[in-house]
Amino acid sequence: MIEATNLAKRYGATVAVGGVSFTVEPGLVTGFLGPNGAGKSTTMRMIVGLDKPTAGTATVNGKKYADHRDPLHQVGALLDAKAVHTSRSAYNHLLALAATANIPTSRVNEVIDMTGLAAVAKKKAGGFSLGMGQRLGIASALLGDPQTLILDEPVNGLDPEGVLWVRNLAKHLAGQGKTVFLSSHLMSEMALTADRLIVIGRGQIIADAPIAEILAGTQQAKVRVRTPEVTKLSQLMGNNGVRVECHENETLEVTGLDSRQIAAAALENRVLVYELTPLTTSLEEAYFNLTKDSVEYHSQEFSDDASAPAAVKEYQG
Repeated sequence: MIEATNLAKRYGATVAVGGVSFTVEPGLVTGFLGPNGAGKSTTMRMIVGLDKPTAGTATVNGKKYADHRDPLHQVGALLDAKAVHTSRSAYNHLLALAATANIPTSRVNEVIDMTGLAAVAKKKAGGFSLGMGQRLGIASALLGDPQTLILDEPVNGLDPEGVLWVRNLAKHLAGQGKTVFLSSHLMSEMALTADRLIVIGRGQIIADAPIAEILAGTQQAKVRVRTPEVTKLSQLMGNNGVRVECHENETLEVTGLDSRQIAAAALENRVLVYELTPLTTSLEEAYFNLTKDSVEYHSQEFSDDASAPAAVKEYQG
C-alpha cells in the first residue's frame, strides 16, 4: 500500500506538488494521470525517497522507503529507464542490483526470461532501443519480487506485444494482492489496464476514484441520431442547453438528451428517425474534461473543416 499525506514539493517559488493526499490500495491497478508538469514524476520520486518532500509524508507498506531494511523486496520502481550503467550488459546490471539486496542469481535469470531480454542479456545496455531499455527497467523493478510496484510510463517505446505484456503483468500482479501504481499518457491503454485512477493537475489531486465512477461523473447524455430530416430535427432539439452536431450521412449527435426524449420529440413532430444510439464517454474525453483548466502548455487547435466533405454545423440553445 502507498499512502501520501499532505505531500508537497516546492522549488523556490514554484509549487511542483501542493499538499496531496491519496492511498494506493493493494489488489488493484491504480493509474496516475495528469498533464505534463502536473507533478506525477515528482510525486513518484518522493514516494521512493529520490526527492525530499517540502512538507507531508509518503509511506510504502507502512514505512518511509528509507526505513525499509529490504527495499527491493518492498518496492520495485521504474522511474527512468535510462538510469543504467551503459557499459554494463543487461545481465550484469541486474546481477549488481541483486548482489546489493542478497537476491539469488536464479532470480536474475527469472526476470530476464519474464521480460523477454534473454536474447540481449549479454549486450551492453547503452546500445538498447527505447523499448528494450523499458524492459530492462521493468526487470529491475521486478527483481526483488516486491509487494509494491511503481512504474512511470512503462509502455513508452514498447511495440504492441510489449504493451499487451505490461497490461497483463500489471493485472496479474494486482491479482496476487500486490500494489500496482503506474502512469501513462496512453488513455486507451489506461482504460484497459487500470481499476482506479488518480488524476493530478498543477500539483493538486483533481480526481481519485474507480474508472467507472470518473466516466459517470463527467458523462452527459449523448446520442447518435440518423434521420432524413436533419435540419428539422436539429431545430427541434437545439434549445435549453442541448447541443446538436450535424454530420454527413443524415447523422446528428445530440448532447443533453437521452434516446427516449429524442424519440418522443421526433414522434410528436412526425419526424422519421431510423437510428438512436446512446454514446458513452471515453476515458480520453473524461480526462480532457477533468484537466482542461490544469494544462500548463496549450497548443494551437486545428480544424479540418475546409478539407472535409461536409462541414460540421452546431446548434446550441
